[in-house]
Amino acid sequence: MSMADELVLQLQMTRKYFKTTLSVLESADESFAPSPDAFTVAGQVAHAADSIDWFMEGAFGDGWDLDFDASIAKAKAVTSLQEATAWLDRAFDNAISVIGGQSDQQLMQPITDTSIMGGAPRRAVVSGIVDHTAHHRGSLAVYARLVGKVALMPYS
Repeated sequence: MSMADELVLQLQMTRKYFKTTLSVLESADESFAPSPDAFTVAGQVAHAADSIDWFMEGAFGDGWDLDFDASIAKAKAVTSLQEATAWLDRAFDNAISVIGGQSDQQLMQPITDTSIMGGAPRRAVVSGIVDHTAHHRGSLAVYARLVGKVALMPYS
């Protein structure tokens, strides 16, 4: 199995785990947030999607966009769970396509913009995506409990 194949598998599993946790939440829950300044359910999903795009742009595009306030505002502007989930799918599809199209040599090239991840190899963004997405998956599991639902075991 090539490095790209292994990384694509990690991305596919990460999407599966995220969507399993998300599956107990529905459009009636999309505006729930535990506090006024927190992401809503839809905002959590939108932020996860935007972050996947951010990692990919940082490693394979023009570099890291460090305007985090704008990124947070963009995610908070999404109020529809359906819209946020569609964005998440597009982000994963793009990441899988880009990563899957890279050679081992390309994946081991250092990230040009060293302001984030210190010039790590491009492949390292997959670990970032997995970790960051897991963080927001956990938040969504807590949100599910707060609205009276039980998140499913994501690994089954």
